[in-house]
Amino acid sequence: MDSNKLFQSKSFMAVIWIVAVIALFLLVFLAGMYVGFKKAGFSYQWGENYHRNFAGPKQGFGDEFGGKDLIDAHGTFGQILKIDNSALIVKGINNVEKIILVNNKTIINRFRDNIKLSDLKVDEKIVTIGDPDNSGQIVAKLIRVLPDQPPLPPNVGNNPLPGGIPGVVPTINTTTTQK
Repeated sequence: MDSNKLFQSKSFMAVIWIVAVIALFLLVFLAGMYVGFKKAGFSYQWGENYHRNFAGPKQGFGDEFGGKDLIDAHGTFGQILKIDNSALIVKGINNVEKIILVNNKTIINRFRDNIKLSDLKVDEKIVTIGDPDNSGQIVAKLIRVLPDQPPLPPNVGNNPLPGGIPGVVPTINTTTTQK
């Protein structure tokens, strides 16, 4: 067979196009793998340097809480419904009641002061960080009492100026001074 006829035949051109399309798909696939590999490497390095990425110490942020690193913690926040020995029943988001277990390692703070379980009161709002146990209760590592919020003034949300401070209604001085 004549090589000129072979190169000009429709079947040869179809094979060349098929090979070119497959090569293009492979090239795009390899480029995707390269980008994915770079992204995965970045994510791995970022995760390995998590504390440093947030300008924290290598050992973690837990020095404020007695050297305990509270990252990867579970918890809830809500209102104390009942205090029973070493357990708190808290009404959280969507009125779901959670049982918080308190032990001798639990840190309980009101502002910057460490307090005891006996200092907590029903109806106080708390934030709890801890670990869940097998029964769905939270074994508390940290409980922080939230301060009571003062009632909002009646004109909250009526700020007529765009970009104004929420809850603050500006007053306009209507008196003029004469010179």
